[in-house]
Amino acid sequence: MANYPLPVFHFSVSLGGGAPIGFSEVSGLSQEVQAIEYRDGLMSSTTLPLKSPGLKKAGNITLKRGMLTANNEFYDWLNNKGNPGVERRDITITLLNDENNPVFVWSVAQAWPVKIEGPGLKATGNETAIESIELVHEGITLKTA
Repeated sequence: MANYPLPVFHFSVSLGGGAPIGFSEVSGLSQEVQAIEYRDGLMSSTTLPLKSPGLKKAGNITLKRGMLTANNEFYDWLNNKGNPGVERRDITITLLNDENNPVFVWSVAQAWPVKIEGPGLKATGNETAIESIELVHEGITLKTA
């Protein structure tokens, strides 16, 4: 049996431990470590600076889905139902195999929305209305199932 790379089109997303929600796209599952550079006056002019790991940084996550009738969930979350502050949710993004079993699981900690974008409306359009939500968070962990 050959070992093939996984396709990206079979996945599930759960917000705050609830039932999986159908999304058409997930992007921004990125993390990086910022480098700290150091030089002192005794180093020769041709010596490269010393580098060590600094702060970790995670990109914002964007989720896209088709708009559903009478569903304002993203706007309610962004506006926190009119209350001050933000509602943070843990998110689980799962890449599934052909048998619908989890292969990789991204756990996103303490996410909350910073941007909601509605569909581009066009009188001659022939596409599904897509809405997107951009989330900030406090870190991603990746586990194999």
